Amino acid sequence: MARSPFTLAAAVTAALSGAEVVGARTLTADGDGRFDSAVVTLADGRELAIRVGDDDETARELASESLALRALTAGARAMLPFRAPEYVGETRLADGRALVTELLPGFQIEASHVPAGRGAAESMGASIAAVHALPASVVRSAGLTARSAEEAREEVRQLVDRAAATGRVPARLTVRWREAVEDDDLWRFESAVTLGGVQATSFLFEDDPDAGPSVIGLVHWHGLALGDPAVDLAWLSSATDAAGDVHAAYAQASDRTPDGALAMRARLLAELEFARWLVHGDALHRTDIMDDAAALLAALAEGLRENDLSVIAQRSEGVDSAMDALGRVPETASTRVNIAMETDAYNPRDLLPGEDDAVADAPVGGRAEDGRVAGGDVYVGDSTEDLSDLADSDLLPHPVAEPVEASPRTEPHPSTGSGSDSRPGSGSRPGSGSRPGSGSRPGSDSRPGSDDADPADEAQRAARAALQRWTNSSSE
Repeated sequence: MARSPFTLAAAVTAALSGAEVVGARTLTADGDGRFDSAVVTLADGRELAIRVGDDDETARELASESLALRALTAGARAMLPFRAPEYVGETRLADGRALVTELLPGFQIEASHVPAGRGAAESMGASIAAVHALPASVVRSAGLTARSAEEAREEVRQLVDRAAATGRVPARLTVRWREAVEDDDLWRFESAVTLGGVQATSFLFEDDPDAGPSVIGLVHWHGLALGDPAVDLAWLSSATDAAGDVHAAYAQASDRTPDGALAMRARLLAELEFARWLVHGDALHRTDIMDDAAALLAALAEGLRENDLSVIAQRSEGVDSAMDALGRVPETASTRVNIAMETDAYNPRDLLPGEDDAVADAPVGGRAEDGRVAGGDVYVGDSTEDLSDLADSDLLPHPVAEPVEASPRTEPHPSTGSGSDSRPGSGSRPGSGSRPGSGSRPGSDSRPGSDDADPADEAQRAARAALQRWTNSSSE
């Protein structure tokens, strides 16, 4: 049973000596999250987020985030153009580990709704580059994981082998992935400080009247490590409109040695999330998870033409050509599977009017009447990647919705946003009618006189419109 906000508020006084609590409210909408969470207001006006993890995996995640946030010294934070949550304290609540952090304000945008152009996309790319520019000592001095390019390559090799050993991976994918692992040019990169897998909802935005939406905060620091920078760009497979601009902004803001294989490696890691899900199901002896993963992998394989199987050949033709192959997946493939962790940012049922209520009502980690898993964890080892966006990305087919008119509102929503647990939830795909269709880009403008509009202004308006669609998804 989920703990009440008042119970969690009492734990804050144990984590923060002398704290005077004057209010508490829920952080996780309707208890859908993997954590028991609450927002606690102190007498001095500060708002804190408290999360409690009862199982081993969530407890390890909170421990990792605690260590990561403390590793961000004042000097490291000064190098970032946005805020990261401040570590406040820890305690125990019954058998659960409780972490208290600062609550950050801001809006969130789901990956499929991040628009192209200036504003959100460019700010996201620059923010990722800023994290990757942090000195390696931030990770090493805290004793966090550090992987060389060869070690990152070996981890991928082991994942591919474990997935292939299940007998559920199409042969053409196994060939493709193994060829990529053996391509030396793909793995010549300089390790960087990474978040271990950024998601679109890791970014918190505010709307600047002149520059458009910009990143003011970044959450989800539990995966902080030294490793492959492509891991923080894999989510762009779900941001089909904005991916090019995010990559471009990242490259422009980065002071690192250019990595020509970065986008290819990021796409490879996105594909391998389906393999990771398969391996997770195999480790738990869960045939339902394995069946879901196998269906996703089969759909991905069917979208690859014979001359698209070679990653090396694709790279020689350019990144754009290589990525195009993954958009050709047959419309008959099934992708309506609930395969991701729930979120502490918003209630998926409120945002997804078309979703299956049986799945939405199932307990976290349990099964709905149709046998699908609700809120199933998606991790192998220390990985906690989200797959719901991938199922809605250009890796797999999705239904085309009718275009909707963007809201004319341009002012930011007054509510404040996410604590450090606002990860994207299962079922986070918008219902039909809430996302732009394939024939209507988020930045399109059907108003009279728009033919002569400045494309940059059009993109800025689109970014603001995307924010307005998601202002109700703040972490409160």
